[in-house]
Amino acid sequence: MGEPVIEFHLDARSGVSPYLQLVQQVRHALRLGLLHEGDQLPTVKEVVAQLAINPNTVLKAYRELEHEGLVAARPGVGTFVTATLTDTSLAAHGPLRLELQRWLAKARRAGLDDESIEALFMTTFRTTAQEDIA
Repeated sequence: MGEPVIEFHLDARSGVSPYLQLVQQVRHALRLGLLHEGDQLPTVKEVVAQLAINPNTVLKAYRELEHEGLVAARPGVGTFVTATLTDTSLAAHGPLRLELQRWLAKARRAGLDDESIEALFMTTFRTTAQEDIA
């Protein structure tokens, strides 16, 4: 079993509730292949100590993940990953990440700070996603 393999972080400015941020971070880690079946999530106690949040927030996130069939709680032992969200496109991640790193470097050279980069990306992402639906 060993050490938990994910470390949570919260962004108070995101407008996303803390419990949902935890759920999304687990989903992202599963999608990127950073978490695998059998991996243990941090205990509620560890997350509470690390993030200084209410234990019920962590429990709610873990229950949601369990409801989605992604994790299973083993009483007295911990919460473990039971499914993965990686897909066949995982091989494309490397080259895409490289391209994204190059783009980020360009954006920083152009004088954009992290918040501006994030705003630009999310606006473009949402606009493109809406065009795909239309």
